[in-house]
Amino acid sequence: MRSSGRNSGRGNHRGAGNNRDERQGQGRPRKPRPEERRYDVGTGATKDGPKPGRGGAARGGAKGGPKKAQQPQGQGRGRTAPARSREYEARAEERNRERYAGKKDVKLPRTFPGAEQEGERLQKVLARAGYGSRRACEELIEQARVEVNGEIVLEQGRRVDPEKDEVKVDGLTVATQSYQFFALNKPAGVVATMEDPEGRQCLGDYVTNRETRLFHVGRLDTETEGVILLTNHGELAHRLTHPRYNVRKTYLAHIVGPVPRDLGKRLKDGIQLEDGYARADHFRVVEQTGKNYLVEVTLHEGRKHIVRRMLAAAGFPVDKLVRTGFGPVTLGDQKSGWLRRLSNTEVGRLLQEVDL
Repeated sequence: MRSSGRNSGRGNHRGAGNNRDERQGQGRPRKPRPEERRYDVGTGATKDGPKPGRGGAARGGAKGGPKKAQQPQGQGRGRTAPARSREYEARAEERNRERYAGKKDVKLPRTFPGAEQEGERLQKVLARAGYGSRRACEELIEQARVEVNGEIVLEQGRRVDPEKDEVKVDGLTVATQSYQFFALNKPAGVVATMEDPEGRQCLGDYVTNRETRLFHVGRLDTETEGVILLTNHGELAHRLTHPRYNVRKTYLAHIVGPVPRDLGKRLKDGIQLEDGYARADHFRVVEQTGKNYLVEVTLHEGRKHIVRRMLAAAGFPVDKLVRTGFGPVTLGDQKSGWLRRLSNTEVGRLLQEVDL
């Protein structure tokens, strides 16, 4: 009885195991045992054979063998995207035409690629003229400090023609073209010409590294020191030296006194010279050390040796003469022989001085 019970128990246990295998077979496939696995030794794969991609490529070290080409979306499992017929394309094009039929007069913005754009952007012109970066020039426009042809510009992107339009910043005209303006503190003994046939030191020696040809505005005596302007703006140079515009020049002269109190009045009333009367616009004593006087003379005439001749005719020969100002441009602390570029404000005031 016991043996039969044992056998029946074993049989029931085995039967339960078979039933479990049957249930697994009905669900996901059973994982094969190691001894049941098969390995590919060729390049092909059959229905009952090994998985594809486990042949020679696997032996060479590549995982999974060559990859299959990916199929576009919507074309899996043998499906292909339906081709559009010509009639469908024609109907779609006709619908698009009807949709935009009432928008024939739409104006493209001036910044649209391909649209005709005249002139240059205002901020670019200002930046090239030396008013800072383009962002800094845009801030000038935002602050309503820029005007074009008498009209204050309030919007960004305004285009101007540098050859025709008049651009001003804070009321001063901007030199929009490629003009250059310099001030040189000419030392004594330098000839006030760009070239000297005798080989003496001249103004051209200070601008030999400039690609643009410059020329001097007016002249200074060889022994006279001080500020002299160099530029390539021909009309400005012509007007600055023309008597019609009365551009004032300021000089410091060293003379030996004593200086009478009425010397300034005599110079303002006019001193008789061999080529006519010469008058000073302003006179003052700057410094006195014993009998040595440093006087300042301002006048708008530009005749040769005019200051030296006026003071000599009044009885006070000049020992040393320095020009400290030409219109709004002053010498300041600029050292002798140094060349500096004029600021935008100085250029604007020079242009304003001669109605440019």
